[in-house]
Amino acid sequence: MRGGAQFVVAGEDAARFADETLAALERAIGIEWYTSYGTDVDLAALNLCRLRRAGASLGGSIEHGDEAVRRVLAQASPQALSWIASRAISYMDENGFPDAVAPWFPETPDETS
Repeated sequence: MRGGAQFVVAGEDAARFADETLAALERAIGIEWYTSYGTDVDLAALNLCRLRRAGASLGGSIEHGDEAVRRVLAQASPQALSWIASRAISYMDENGFPDAVAPWFPETPDETS
């Protein structure tokens, strides 16, 4: 049964993260992340992760967390979406994602050789 204090807190967190994240996403457009730390681009990414966790807790599955994130991203401007997406790809690239998934996608020979 879903309920109790932790469920209420997750609901409050999800609502707060959704509101704060959308505003941070829009403020993050154009903010440099290689030389400036703790800016709105980092806050937006952090809040999206927190929203995902709260949404998953509320819905009882990780898919609900993903849905919560998509609902916020659907409200963001195209510029904010491209900025946060480029930040996410940058982070993934710098933290080993390409190496982690490379075994699933063996390189194909260069067709121009």
